Amino acid sequence: MFPNNRSDEWNWVHNFLAIQFILQLLLLVPILGAIRPIFRVATFGLSIYLVISNISQRGIKHPAKVSVCSIFLILFTSLFFNSHLNTIPAGVAQIAMYLAILGPIFWASKIFLSVQGFRNLVTILWLFQSMSSFFGLLQIYFPEQFQFQLSSVIQNSTYGGENLKIILSNGLSIYRPMGLTDTPGSAAVAGFYTVLLGLAFFLESKNWWLKGLGILSSFVGFFCIYLSQVRIMLITTCVCVSILLVILFWSKNFKRAFALLGIIQPLIVGTFAWAIAVGGKSTEARTLSLFAGSTDQIYQQNRGHFFQETIDVLLPQYPFGAGLGRWGMMNSYFGKNGNPFTDLIWVEIQWTGWLLDGGVPLIIAYCLAIGSVCYFAFKTAFRKQMGTLPIWSAVIFAYNMGTILITFNYPVFISQTGMEFWLLNTALIVAVMTESWRVRNQYLLAGETTPPLMIEGARPRMRIPNKYLLAGNTTPPLMIEGDTTPLLMIEGERPKMRDPDENQ
Repeated sequence: MFPNNRSDEWNWVHNFLAIQFILQLLLLVPILGAIRPIFRVATFGLSIYLVISNISQRGIKHPAKVSVCSIFLILFTSLFFNSHLNTIPAGVAQIAMYLAILGPIFWASKIFLSVQGFRNLVTILWLFQSMSSFFGLLQIYFPEQFQFQLSSVIQNSTYGGENLKIILSNGLSIYRPMGLTDTPGSAAVAGFYTVLLGLAFFLESKNWWLKGLGILSSFVGFFCIYLSQVRIMLITTCVCVSILLVILFWSKNFKRAFALLGIIQPLIVGTFAWAIAVGGKSTEARTLSLFAGSTDQIYQQNRGHFFQETIDVLLPQYPFGAGLGRWGMMNSYFGKNGNPFTDLIWVEIQWTGWLLDGGVPLIIAYCLAIGSVCYFAFKTAFRKQMGTLPIWSAVIFAYNMGTILITFNYPVFISQTGMEFWLLNTALIVAVMTESWRVRNQYLLAGETTPPLMIEGARPRMRIPNKYLLAGNTTPPLMIEGDTTPLLMIEGERPKMRDPDENQ
């Protein structure tokens, strides 16, 4: 059970994200190196625990829930009936990983979250990623003081991490900025979040100090992306910002659209000049290589051949999946290789992973799940009567498009980033529906029989005591402790009232 469910501004959604970042920081402490695997497992184990411990609670009708249930049906079918299963422990562990990644759909949808609560959640993410980007900046200027120890996987690799170094304009060779991670180049991911969320606060906030911090963090984020030389994150960030700009113009939010348009040019050009001054010719050449040919040619020279192999080779061979546990960390931890029919298959992009785990049916089911939350965010971005939620919805929609783009580069939906995707989208859906109920209840208290702002799928499935509505509390709690027979049941558009004497 969730403690303190009555708070819609800070609850387990926020605690979960904060714990994720604490665990990530603990990975950087050298003295804890022996127990680092525990921290990595705890990141996903907490999500599974929240799913199981709150399985009896009722929540909102999540638009992706049907597709997600189909995903697990396909995975269990593959576990029991696919003869190419690597090992049972590896297959079960792979399903557990899917449950952890998709877990927020089940447990976060059972917590009320106000608009301010959603804003607090995004603030946590923005502050941590901004701090990570700032550390990436320090690692460029002061590498000896702020460089973290490399992960054991990279240290034990063929090149020992030497292939992940860059040469600065002063001739110094350093690892690509890590941020608050142990992987060179990971500051680019932090930069992506920092830029997008920093611009979001610049557009949404009325506080000029916060607007300034949003712009400042965006500059630091873009600088880290350039110096990390992770081109997919540079492309993704530019695509997301462009989509956000289009949504603002499309929704006729011209004031914010022109404000964003005015900041984009100095942001991209200014940080590029800064990056070249510090990173030298290697940074310039790496960035300009994106314009050395057509988009198809550039992608084919890098990650495109993995996608091509998935379509041309693996799809005809495994249309219904190659068996669970045949790729990734679950194979490394629990797999047994050597049999050519169940051996390890190397995976570099998400589409290959989906195909191996469940074939075409899993790809369709997962795409439907992603599409449903994208559609919800897109639709809400045009509901101007919902305060600042349309802005956040536009930001989340742009973020979703960027995440989809990353699936062509690496298996994002089998990582912590994928879990954050479902957490943010579920939190947005809950915040939108909670705001819908709040406005609805305001009209009910005013004597209106048909409140406006009906959100499709937003019919409450929780009971709401009317004594809290009459007391002026328009944001409904899940259930007030000790109040087992609420007086107001909302069903569709009309409240169904009962005589208060029934509870005496």
